Amino acid sequence: MRCPSCNSLDTQVKDSRPTEDSAVIRRRRVCVACNFRFTTFERVQLRELTVIKRNGRRVPFDRDKLVRSLQISLRKRPVDPERVEKMVSAIVRELESGGEAEISSEAIGEIVMEHLRQLDDVAYVRFASVYRNFREAKDFETVLGELSGDDEARLAPLRK
Repeated sequence: MRCPSCNSLDTQVKDSRPTEDSAVIRRRRVCVACNFRFTTFERVQLRELTVIKRNGRRVPFDRDKLVRSLQISLRKRPVDPERVEKMVSAIVRELESGGEAEISSEAIGEIVMEHLRQLDDVAYVRFASVYRNFREAKDFETVLGELSGDDEARLAPLRK
């Protein structure tokens, strides 16, 4: 592991421990050259994923980019960061276990929207507005109508 301070490749692991859900290993490291201490996280990667963008360009899948876009959608929402991390891990697992090494950005967006819909309605609408490129108020009404329809479908069995 390269030292973020001096770029030396000579670092040592001082402590390793799993996170609470045991999906990630947290490692405390120290650089032998400059004594800089830093933390790394190690997680299982089932396969290398390539994202096919709308313009046809191919880029490596970036978990951090997924996290950033979800954080924007969830900004100022009362959602526990641990639930967000579990959701991201579930999305990545779903993508990696899908059997394809290349996946379209549209497919990723749909999977993210499914998960967000279950987590937080406001974040779902925010994400959908960017992902589906909303241009007018009717676009918001359509998505809100979908959410209302879900609520009606969930409440219908309770009314009987």
